[in-house]
Amino acid sequence: MNPSSASSLWGRLRNSSLFYPLLALGLVMLFNLIFTPSFFRLEIKDGHLFGSLIDVLNRGSSLMLLAIGMTMVIATAGVDLSVGAVVAISAAVATTLIGSVTDATNTPFWLVIVIALSAATLCGVWNGLLVSRGNIQPMVATLVLMVAGRGIAQLITDGQIITIYYPPFFYIGGGFLLGLPFPLFIVAAVFLFAWFISRRTAIGMFVESVGTNASSSFHSGINEKNIKLLVYIFAPSAQAWPV
Repeated sequence: MNPSSASSLWGRLRNSSLFYPLLALGLVMLFNLIFTPSFFRLEIKDGHLFGSLIDVLNRGSSLMLLAIGMTMVIATAGVDLSVGAVVAISAAVATTLIGSVTDATNTPFWLVIVIALSAATLCGVWNGLLVSRGNIQPMVATLVLMVAGRGIAQLITDGQIITIYYPPFFYIGGGFLLGLPFPLFIVAAVFLFAWFISRRTAIGMFVESVGTNASSSFHSGINEKNIKLLVYIFAPSAQAWPV
């Protein structure tokens, strides 16, 4: 590679929006390497990968899902304060349907997942309608569900703490596939879907346009209300997976 090509490549990398986040991540990893060398140690036990890096990825999978959904919302110049409450509602719905049984449930497991995700989607519809049709500021609109959501979750469970022992449900959050924690595969699937609709369809361009200037987008023929409604529906649907 000649110097001019290397300089051009470096310029593109430095101007990339991912440059500084990756640089910060690299510095954190360098700090761990210097002061905690065992942080990068990986080993195989019972056919599964174990180590600090695997634990960080596994425990951070729920935050990854939250970040994917929130990124779409922030791209429209919005914010969603109700993510924790939505997760609580969907979890309450799922645990109530399953019950605290050991190896059986009265509701088919696939239906439990569908109903729990549908509950989260309805919460997104509520937020999206307040923001897009009610013209309420996103912080205020989502604050409503943030305050009321945990109360709704407690009403669903009658204020009881429900412990789930159902193996298929446990596998989603604590199982392994191909030696890696199963939640990482859910994160990968949601990420790929979000990447596809935002980078391989016109939706991504519409989302960025609305986030940059909603009024100009409207006059350009983009229905900014439907775009905002879409991202507020997508966010809780991505975030409510039981990982």
